[in-house]
Amino acid sequence: MTNQINYIPLNEPVFQISIVSQMIGLHQQTIRSYERIGLVQPHRTAGNTRLFSHADVDKLRTVTRLVNDLGINLAGVDVIMRLSAQIEKLQSEINKKEKENRRLRKQLQ
Repeated sequence: MTNQINYIPLNEPVFQISIVSQMIGLHQQTIRSYERIGLVQPHRTAGNTRLFSHADVDKLRTVTRLVNDLGINLAGVDVIMRLSAQIEKLQSEINKKEKENRRLRKQLQ
């Protein structure tokens, strides 16, 4: 018998709002409010139930930390989150360009 661990992808929507609320310690209404202003975009089922992924939960934890621990208002949190996403995207592009550069240099040798 083999022990097989099934990993859930970070972006797989699996948690209902009640579970996320318990995991993070936020009221469900606060989570809905964060959704309304665009800080998190949970998946919706055919029945319109919100399902959150691990990535969504991590994002909500970050929002909570920025608001509660650092005193940043929600507009500031939105700017920080957007800039962080943009930095990640640019870093990914840099990594691709560096990989391509290494490949081309290797061909020239």
